[in-house]
Amino acid sequence: MKITHPAVAGTLESGDVMVRIAPIDAQEIDLQISSSVEKQFGEAIRATVLQTLSRYNVQGVQLIVDDKGALDCILRARLETLLVRAGDVASLPWEDC
Repeated sequence: MKITHPAVAGTLESGDVMVRIAPIDAQEIDLQISSSVEKQFGEAIRATVLQTLSRYNVQGVQLIVDDKGALDCILRARLETLLVRAGDVASLPWEDC
């Protein structure tokens, strides 16, 4: 999936996560995570983010995750919403996953 422009999803409320994405000129993923529970769950958050980006073949982006204790399912939902918004697609290719 090609990310065409910056987008935001989520909130900064407790129990939620705000994610921001923007395309960059490199083929890498510039991932920045800030979390209120980073010591306990930082590696799990990173794994979920990278797994979701890999699932939809996303590269060449800067992704900023500002987590306020969101559950894994909320993080995935916010990321998928973000990808739809930033990629200008009507929906994700569910059949291909």
